[in-house]
Amino acid sequence: MRLIQILVPDDCRSEVLAVLDDEHIDYVLTREEGNGDDAAVVQFPVPTQAVDVVLTDLRDAGLDEEGYTVVGSLETARTPNIDELEDRFVKGRDEDDSIATEEIRTKALGMNPSPVTYYAMTVLSAIVATAGLLLDSPALVVGSMVIAPQVGSAMTTSVGLVLNDRDMIRDGLWSQVLGLAVAIVSATIFGWALKSAQFIPPALNVATVNQISQRTSPGFLSLAVGLCAGGAGALGLATALPVSLVGVMIAAALIPAAAAVGVGLAWGPPVLAFGAFVLLVVNVVSINAAGSGVLWVLGYRPTTETNLRKAAPTLVAVAVLLVSFAGAGALMAQQVHTENTANGEVQTLLEGKQYKELDLIKVNVEFDDMGLVDNTQHVTVLVTRPSGKRYAGLAKKIAKRISVKLGGRTVVELEFTERQQSAART
Repeated sequence: MRLIQILVPDDCRSEVLAVLDDEHIDYVLTREEGNGDDAAVVQFPVPTQAVDVVLTDLRDAGLDEEGYTVVGSLETARTPNIDELEDRFVKGRDEDDSIATEEIRTKALGMNPSPVTYYAMTVLSAIVATAGLLLDSPALVVGSMVIAPQVGSAMTTSVGLVLNDRDMIRDGLWSQVLGLAVAIVSATIFGWALKSAQFIPPALNVATVNQISQRTSPGFLSLAVGLCAGGAGALGLATALPVSLVGVMIAAALIPAAAAVGVGLAWGPPVLAFGAFVLLVVNVVSINAAGSGVLWVLGYRPTTETNLRKAAPTLVAVAVLLVSFAGAGALMAQQVHTENTANGEVQTLLEGKQYKELDLIKVNVEFDDMGLVDNTQHVTVLVTRPSGKRYAGLAKKIAKRISVKLGGRTVVELEFTERQQSAART
């Protein structure tokens, strides 16, 4: 329920009151003499879902869009026609969970904590995520998502883009960039400290840790996660639904990836950090794009007429996002091609008769940076074999097949787990 208060000039008062009467909205009219203008304050309660409809009708009737308008929360209201309004907008033909344009702007801004809280929580979430990645603990990684505050900056950017609000675009993008930079630095320092103090073995091959390897090879599913997170965030923001769980989803696409960048910088090799960084860029762009797209589809538009000059901030922000996505997208597409090629060649080779007793468990392909950082492609293959069996030269065969398809040098690490069978009779 919302309580709306508007300052109505005398020259359009009759039209505004006629709209309220036509909508069967109960209102109170109070004469305003404080500012010396001929005006009156009209206040009335309406269901949350009716705010946008009513304000649009009032503006069509002549109410100034830049005039005094306050929309406040209301626990309950008892007026002669409130039940009719609830039946219409909450349960009936005009049912719609969307909130008003003015309210969505305020709601997005209200999701941002103070700078001290924002960056402090970012540091803490990055440290927890780093610990979870190194310990290969999904529970700790999920815990880092719960305390991460990134949902506010992401939704501020999305709302700013659809409303062409320069301040919201600038603040949202800056908070995202600086916040994720703080997360990467925090994860790097924490990882380096753990390595130096030998709480984690310095010789650990972090690329073999499952929670880390999942975030250093961005693929199509990574893009899907970012798009769904941004879309869900926008839907939660634009409706009367809570967005706390959506915040966890957005953090899931950002904080573990930022922590993986830090782990890669602390442990190496550089290609590991680079792969995680590409994943982070892809997720940031997809979250902002999906959030803006969903809000646009839901009908949110700038509240004032927009010309090319006024739209410049939005166009610049969109251009930056597109360029970032183009570069990261090309690398992601290359990684998908490399993974598909490696998986296909390994599967084809193991289908041979001499390898019929082998069972393929997993193929892990290190990020293919197209030679920007590392000219060698690293592939890890995990298979099960019967106890006592040896397959000399299999790794070399796999490497040769992949190299022929991809070109360049390929290093294959073949890992076996032995399978034993036994039978007993009593």
